[in-house]
This record gives sequence, structure tokens and C-alpha cells, in this order.
Amino acid sequence: MSKLRVILISAAGLVATVVVVSAIIVFAVPGGRDLFGLPDTAGPPTPLARFATAAPVTAAAIPAGPALSARADPAWVAATAKKTDIPPRALAAYAGVAISFESRQCGIGWNTLAGIGEIESRHGTIFGGRIAADGTATPAIFGVPLDGGAVANIPDSDQGVIDGDPTIDRAVGPMQLIPEAWRNWHADGNADGVEDPQNIDDSTLAAAAYLCRAGDKAVDTEGGWRQAVLAYNGSGQYLRDVIRYSTGYATKAAAQ
Repeated sequence: MSKLRVILISAAGLVATVVVVSAIIVFAVPGGRDLFGLPDTAGPPTPLARFATAAPVTAAAIPAGPALSARADPAWVAATAKKTDIPPRALAAYAGVAISFESRQCGIGWNTLAGIGEIESRHGTIFGGRIAADGTATPAIFGVPLDGGAVANIPDSDQGVIDGDPTIDRAVGPMQLIPEAWRNWHADGNADGVEDPQNIDDSTLAAAAYLCRAGDKAVDTEGGWRQAVLAYNGSGQYLRDVIRYSTGYATKAAAQ
């Protein structure tokens, strides 16, 4: 599988080098530091675990609606969001997708989805944004134009329909999928009849489907989990960062 080295330049003028694999692009900084150059302290101290097992989640007794985010118990979401500092709306999406039938079959946990969501877009809050009540990233999240030179050259593949740019491709949404990836794994996680990569429910469900397939539907095993995350992004540092965040969230959620 080919890899493309990409440099993303943030609104703050910081430069981050990442690896693009399987048409997924992330906002990530190597060396255990976050997007703004601060030490990454979300996870447990080294040595790191080999992978992140699925953390427990409490399902709602009676979901408040058809959206996957409604499948998580609201009290659990509120308590866990407070412990982990994950925005409640994003956490509800991660948890709801983890509870869903397909995700349970492959063994992916909400904490793994949250670890990836943290690295990709700070749970939709990157550059001062937020996730609205309906799950939509506000404002919409777009990566830099992938037009060659200092960045990878990914020619336009969607005429701007997905990424808003009719001249070149950009990564989109809270889980940072490029148009090709979204076309392959598009999903309607909030059951509103619209598949939107800028929606945290839709994008998380698409990411989970991708991870489950990449991990041979065995993300509850070390080999399957590592294979899935490395398919999402082939960087060893990315893998370690996802382990830190995912295991860190699980530890915080279990704390009394």
C-alpha cells in the first residue's frame, strides 16, 4: 500500500508532517506532541500498551431517537465526558457507533474511535470549531488544498461536491476523510436521510466501518486492532498516539 508524506499548515502557522494511507488524512504532529506543539499528556505513562481494548459503555434503556448517538445512556455520556474532557456530543457519537451491531461484531471500542477523533480534529473543535447539537461540525472542517509542492498532490476527484473545492481534493470532516474515502465508506449515522462527512455521527460510522474492514473484523485482537489503525494511517507515531489516547480515555472513564 503506497504512502504519501504530507505537510499540513494550521491556521496558527504551525507545520505538521503526517503520513497518508488509504485516502485518510490527519492533523497530527509526530513526537508525542499535539497540534499546537504541546506535549501529549492524554494517555498513560510509558511503556505503552500494545493496543487498546474496547472500554465498557452503557447503552440507553430506551434510545431517544434513531440516531446512533442516541444509543448511549445519557447519564453515562455526561459522566464520561466529564472524566475524559471529550465533548459530550462527540462522545455520544463514538459510544453509539461502538454499541451498533456492526461495530460490536468486529470489537471496536468507543475509546479507539475517540482516540482517532482526538488526533484527527480534536473531536471537531480544531481551530475553534464545535460539534452542533445535530452532530454537524461548525464551521465545516476542511484540510489544506492537496495541490502538490509542500503537500501531496491529490487531483480533484469530486468536482468540489464533497470537499467544496472544484480544483483539488481536501480532507473533510471530524474524522478527516478525503473524497475518495468518503465515497467508499459513506454512512448515515444519525438516520436523517443525509450522508454528511461533516457530521460526527456519519463520519464516525464511516471510520468505524473502514477500521473494521481493515482489521479483518477482529479489532478486539492485538493483531486486528494494530492492522486497522495502521491502515487508517501508516505512521508508527500515529499508532502510538492512538494507543495513548485510547487507553488513556479508558483509564479515565473507569476511574471512580
